[in-house]
This record gives sequence, C-alpha cells and structure tokens, in this order.
Amino acid sequence: MVGRVALVTGGAGAIGGAIARALEADGYLVVALDREAELACDLSSEAATRGAAAELLERHGRCDVLVHAAAAFDRGNLDTVDAATWRRVQAVNVEAALWLCQELVPGMRERRFGRIVFITSDTVWRPPAPVLLPYITSKAALEGLGRALASALGGDGVTVNCVAPGLTDTPAARAGMPAAAFDTVCEAQALPRRLVPDDVAAMVSHVASERAEALTGQTLSVDGGLVMR
Repeated sequence: MVGRVALVTGGAGAIGGAIARALEADGYLVVALDREAELACDLSSEAATRGAAAELLERHGRCDVLVHAAAAFDRGNLDTVDAATWRRVQAVNVEAALWLCQELVPGMRERRFGRIVFITSDTVWRPPAPVLLPYITSKAALEGLGRALASALGGDGVTVNCVAPGLTDTPAARAGMPAAAFDTVCEAQALPRRLVPDDVAAMVSHVASERAEALTGQTLSVDGGLVMR
C-alpha cells in the first residue's frame, strides 16, 4: 500500500486510533481527522468537513481509503430529545460521511481503486437503551448510505462496507457505563470476552485491503457474536 493515503475520522479516539495504527502497519500513509488531531475539524459543520477534505488533497494529492469512525453520542429518548441534539448527531455521524465522500470519491474513481469503511454499531439490531435514540438512528442511516454508495460505486473499483462493533472497552465506554455492563454483555456474547479497539481495527484492515476486492455493501459485526444475522 506504499504511496496510498488513508483518512481516518475520529483518529484521536481509542477505536479510530487503533484503526489508524493498523492501516499504518499495512503501509498506508494515514491522516487522522478529529477535533484535536493532525487534521483538525468540526465534523458537525459541512463547510469545515469539506475544507478538511480539500486540505488533505492539497497536502497529499489523493485519498485511497476513507474510514469514518468519528461519532457523536449525544443522548435523548423520544420524550426528551431536542432538535439541536438530533441534528448534531446526524450531522457528525451521517452527513459528514456524505460530504467527505463527495470530495474524495472522484479521485478514487479516477484511479479505479477506493475503500470506504463506515464504523456503525451492533445497537442497530439490538438497541440497549431508549436514550440512544439519536445515535442508533444515525448508525442505521449510515448503513443505508453505505449500501447505496456500494451499488453506485462498484463499477468504478470502489468498495463501501460497514463495520459494526459491539460494546468495546475504551476510556469513553468505561466512563459512560457501569462496570457491570461489560460483564453482562460478555455473558450474552457467543465469545465471552471483552472487545478491544484492536478487534475493530483488524476487521477494518482487511476490508481496506486489496484482499477484500469482492466485498462491498456489507455490514460486518465485530461483537463477539452478540448479534447473529
């Protein structure tokens, strides 16, 4: 993959950082995009998101792999969610992916090679709590976007897939959930062990490789077998 460039949104986070390291090990030149990263950006802003993509192309001249791992996790249930919260989550989790694709896919088409990977969530199939309404909705929408783009871009040599982690042991997850929740989820998984960011990164590494050229339009769950479809 020498000479190829990968962009990882959320690259300053635990899962995004693990993905960035895995792609670097695969030989990609990896650029992290986050609020505080090599390429700083507020993904809730369309203008800022498009501007970050333009800066990436100006610096490196290309983008061969786009991994959208950044996510807003603002909470609200049916009775409490407000418009600002709803729109922020959809903007970061779904719309930013679309704006980045509009800016970066033309080059992928020209080179007849591209890998787009959206990090979603197994909560789409197994919602754990009503307050995750905005987040779960956004991840389901992101999977729909992935399938639509996979159908549209396959003829140009560009694959689009989703990777859906389960509850993963990250600092953010530990801060936001009681410790007992990890044990409860582990007991429900077919593989009763805690998931770590490298589990997700390993799947993304495969999906982003040339070995996965026949894989597109799919959502691959990395959740220890909690959800089986």
